[in-house]
Amino acid sequence: MPELAVPFPDDILKTVHRTADEFAADVRLASAVEWYRRGLVSQGRGAAIAGLSRADFIEALSARKVDVIQFDPADLDEEMKSVR
Repeated sequence: MPELAVPFPDDILKTVHRTADEFAADVRLASAVEWYRRGLVSQGRGAAIAGLSRADFIEALSARKVDVIQFDPADLDEEMKSVR
């Protein structure tokens, strides 16, 4: 996996009471959750980005009040038509 250096304020780790590794994990998870919420990545891809199992990623989504099932309104209309 490629690495990316992102500058943060010098005191950020003290401010959020996290080690560098914990902070990096938090940033990966926050990014994966946001990208999933926007529909940019799947659950599986989000889990991989966050370094979690898919089940743990779904749990993280739920804890952050992000819908774990995402339907495009057009897809939902098509599903409803096929049920009728």
